[in-house]
Amino acid sequence: MNDRAALDLLLAHGPLSRSRIGRLTGLSKPTASQLLARLEAAGLVVVTGTSAGRPGPNAQLYAVNPEAAHVAGLDVTARGIRAAVADVTGRTVGTYALPTPGRRGSGETGPSTCDLVVRAVEGAVKAAGLHRSRLHRIVVGTPGAFDPNTGRLRYASHLPGWHSPTLLEELAAALPMPLEYDNDVNLVAVAEQRLGAARGDAGDPRDFVLLWNEEGIGAALVIDGRLHRGWTGGAGELGFLPVPGTPLVRDAARTGSGGFQELAGAGAVLRLAGELGLVYDRGVPAHHAAAELLRRAAAVAGTEEEAEGDGAASRTGGPDGATTPAGPEPDAHTADGSGPGSRSASGSGPGRRGTQADAFAVPGPAEAAALLHRFATGTAVGLAALVAVLDPALIVLSGGVLTAGGEPLRARIRAELAELAVPRPRLVPGALTAHPVLSGALESALITTRDEVFDTAR
Repeated sequence: MNDRAALDLLLAHGPLSRSRIGRLTGLSKPTASQLLARLEAAGLVVVTGTSAGRPGPNAQLYAVNPEAAHVAGLDVTARGIRAAVADVTGRTVGTYALPTPGRRGSGETGPSTCDLVVRAVEGAVKAAGLHRSRLHRIVVGTPGAFDPNTGRLRYASHLPGWHSPTLLEELAAALPMPLEYDNDVNLVAVAEQRLGAARGDAGDPRDFVLLWNEEGIGAALVIDGRLHRGWTGGAGELGFLPVPGTPLVRDAARTGSGGFQELAGAGAVLRLAGELGLVYDRGVPAHHAAAELLRRAAAVAGTEEEAEGDGAASRTGGPDGATTPAGPEPDAHTADGSGPGSRSASGSGPGRRGTQADAFAVPGPAEAAALLHRFATGTAVGLAALVAVLDPALIVLSGGVLTAGGEPLRARIRAELAELAVPRPRLVPGALTAHPVLSGALESALITTRDEVFDTAR
């Protein structure tokens, strides 16, 4: 237990001296010295330098050995696979992005899904300057979920090549190391729980919901600090939820959609824009167009509200502690020099005047307010059902469509939810906007790998 406590302190604080570790763990100096000698002999810590600027001799500084273990994470979409490798400290040391083909016509051939996954892993490993044998674990994030009872991917009919009954066996044979799969939105929740808006130091939210809206709507359900996946792995497939205001969608497994998706998905934003006479680029993916419409509407609404002195429109934080998310990371290495398409919404910046080139027009104040309000109402309808069942302490809004609306959208969703639900959970934007699925895959892999590698009693 002392060994693991010291390693966790080094991960949290960075390089520490022997005396500092002793004070933080409550160990005597001789015991702390023995502990560090044991960890150094096991290859888990290294001396990184010496302290300076204090009276007396300089003390050696110890840190977790980043070479003790490496993990890989994959983010799979219909457009491509993004892979990354991290060392045991959590530092990303290699990335790679591989565009993938869409659905093939009859008679068309090409690399198999297994081949594409292996290529993505190899690309990230090469970028890290490692060999694949150095990986301790790989975690793959996909839309939908692999049914633990059948091993088949469900809830993701739009993902070509991932529905073969032998796929997991093929991948296990091609990548002979621990290989795990999880729903992409669940992995975003892992990232937010460990690194972002749902961290324990942000109010200890043991029960929280992460609502994701991008190419589709989904949710991650964290109950008593643990992800709830359900019997078939499909807990949180919220787009299929029947809701008031939309026709019942029957045979949802075949159609791949449901009531809440129709009410509050990217397609709903485009329908609302059409009703309001807002021009948008019909040549880009629906979720990118929806995000750009909401971004421009939020810019207009925010300007109007700031002019009126409305504090709710502040961009530096709202009544629930919302803050502006961090900017995106640099792009990954790619197979052809360009990425397969980020999950984060892209497009013109807020407030840009629409041109013939980008085919988006800046909405007027009335249209901007109407778009945000109607979309917020639809979103709050689905959230109200979740709140009634789960009573979470916190709701994290994530995905390009939701985050594009910024504080003006968040404030409206909060106001609508307050009228539709009895509990009043905090409502905050996700803190991780650059490749959050990939961040969650790496964090998930690190959790288990550290438990294994840091166990000096084995």
